[in-house]
Amino acid sequence: MLHVSRPTGSIILLELDAPPANALGLALRAQLVRALDEIATDDDVRAVVLTGRGGVFCAGDDLREAAVRGDGALAAVEDFNRLMDWIEALRVPTIAAVDGWCFGGGLELALACDLRLASDRATFAASGVNIGLVASATRLPQLIGAARAKAHLLTGAQFDAARALFDGIVTAVHTPGTLLREAMRLAEAISSRAPLAVEATKRVIDGKAYVEEELPALIASGDHQEAIAAFMGKRTADFRRK
Repeated sequence: MLHVSRPTGSIILLELDAPPANALGLALRAQLVRALDEIATDDDVRAVVLTGRGGVFCAGDDLREAAVRGDGALAAVEDFNRLMDWIEALRVPTIAAVDGWCFGGGLELALACDLRLASDRATFAASGVNIGLVASATRLPQLIGAARAKAHLLTGAQFDAARALFDGIVTAVHTPGTLLREAMRLAEAISSRAPLAVEATKRVIDGKAYVEEELPALIASGDHQEAIAAFMGKRTADFRRK
């Protein structure tokens, strides 16, 4: 199942809980879609942290389920890809806190998020070629460049958190006991910034908009005026997403 909680008023925590590997079968995907739909329409949400319970992030698709899909196999893969696109396009920034296994579709899930942190026991694999499929062949090269990505994509070999940090797949490595706390700290930092500006910045980075298109509304926004007033008054800004 998927555990959805709200540690603060502006941060949503999503925890995959499907032992032993947190595989993304159809039922868990449906729960994730429902949670994302609710997040997308909740203007109070400013950041999302996605992780897995049980010392595992996600080992990808449920291969036991895939084995009996028959004629529905292609539709199931396309459904998975649409879910990844939905996560990537979410209005607010998403942070993947990766502990333990992060294989195949699990790596794609992490790549669909905006930021990734790992525990020092995390293990990654771009394992599409290991099961006769293509996975992460678009997002991974975009993130770390074609040459480094090919070393992972064409071999399907496992690699550790240190290699993920070196290659730029994750931005920091923490102990398992501090990983979620550090992810929440990062989410809190993001949620304290002007939300309209954060969302606009994400759209520009993702190629969904141009700076010139975003600036007029941002300059006229109440949040921008509040930022100036807070600076002049030497106080913390109270952003209202307006």
